[in-house]
Amino acid sequence: MNSSISTIVMFVVLIGLMYFMMIRPQKKQQQQHQEMMNALKPGDEIVTIGGLHGVVSEVNADKNIVTIDCDGVYLDFTRSAIARVLKKAAETTTTATTTEAKNDSVVADETKEDK
Repeated sequence: MNSSISTIVMFVVLIGLMYFMMIRPQKKQQQQHQEMMNALKPGDEIVTIGGLHGVVSEVNADKNIVTIDCDGVYLDFTRSAIARVLKKAAETTTTATTTEAKNDSVVADETKEDK
């Protein structure tokens, strides 16, 4: 009787350990990848699962297709073929906007000094 209880407890502990060591991290990784796929937008620099680097030109959510610009060659891939996003388009536009704002303030300072 006592050995059967310990066997059941060991089995439950093994299942729990397997869940926390294998299944849970994999689900979390799948969720992060899905969020990345949903956040794709034109201008993002990406890498496909085949190692092809390019910039997202168009995202078709209805057909689940992403059009990638690779040095002037436009290729269609399914969203699941995107391995990772290297640079988001928002980072590039934010940097450009910040640079333009700095340039505008320098020009404004120079015109104040001229008066």
